[in-house]
Amino acid sequence: MLLTIDDLCKVYRGRVRANDGISLSVAAGEVFGLLGHNGAGKTTLLNQVIGLSRPTSGAIRIDGCDPVADPDTARRMCSLQPQAQAPLDGITPRQAIRLMARIRGAGRRRARARADELLAALDLEPWADTVGQKLSGGVRRLTAFCMAAAEPGRLVMFDEPTNDVDPVRRRLLWQQVRALGEAGCAVVLVTHNVVEAERAVQRLVILDQGTVVAQGSPAELRGEHADRLRMELVAADAHAAARLAGEAEGVEPAVVAGRRVSFPIEASTASPTLAWVQRHRTAGLVDEFSVTPVSLEDVYITLVGPTERGGPIESEVESASLAA
Repeated sequence: MLLTIDDLCKVYRGRVRANDGISLSVAAGEVFGLLGHNGAGKTTLLNQVIGLSRPTSGAIRIDGCDPVADPDTARRMCSLQPQAQAPLDGITPRQAIRLMARIRGAGRRRARARADELLAALDLEPWADTVGQKLSGGVRRLTAFCMAAAEPGRLVMFDEPTNDVDPVRRRLLWQQVRALGEAGCAVVLVTHNVVEAERAVQRLVILDQGTVVAQGSPAELRGEHADRLRMELVAADAHAAARLAGEAEGVEPAVVAGRRVSFPIEASTASPTLAWVQRHRTAGLVDEFSVTPVSLEDVYITLVGPTERGGPIESEVESASLAA
């Protein structure tokens, strides 16, 4: 394994346990996901891997290198796109990507070619020579991705790379993430977007309040809940949606978005639930409905709950990391 993390703990002042006994491993050529709410400890974990923050206990190894004992070597082996926007004022995307490639050891010709390749692949050529202060948030985010991918280390880490990125270029970005894995890099993707994680990664861990609550491939995690289905229906109006959601309440609350109502059901109760929906459709309360297999998002909500419980921790952790 290129990256191994064993029983890692990070405790900040005030006894905030940002990471609590995390163990995982990532192989060369693998796209690995860290999934969790805001404040789950994802960014804190990356900061320790790259040597920006010292663990309280536990061990990290990057191809045998200890980032605590030898942070300079660890940083040379790693590329990181941080969660914060890259400082691009006064510099164009083309210049920033070439510069980062050169800093990481690429020759002049290689840096120019790689910048041109990434700008074309992510459809950024219209803004390639526009100074940063005139760029949209999405273009700045994609430029930061290119800076990390231009001359990647053996381990490449992306912290929420698709924030502010439009759907079309988001798909192009995922193609480049997979290309890095196919080139032999170990790729760690941090996200709280469950749908993206399911499409992009080969394996993942789900973090909740600094601990690992599940680990495996998306198929394995869904398989553990294969006896569950999801009912989705469109009610005749908002009043009908509220009524149907109230009747559907079970172990987990129904989710209402306008006229749409969705809720999990057990496979064993699918028949009576379908009969219930059909009665309401006949009565004019339901316009349409569907039953789908359990998704990774359903598994995620089952494991960590529907609300983001850890919100304040991440910001406190980030501000404390420079002092740790």
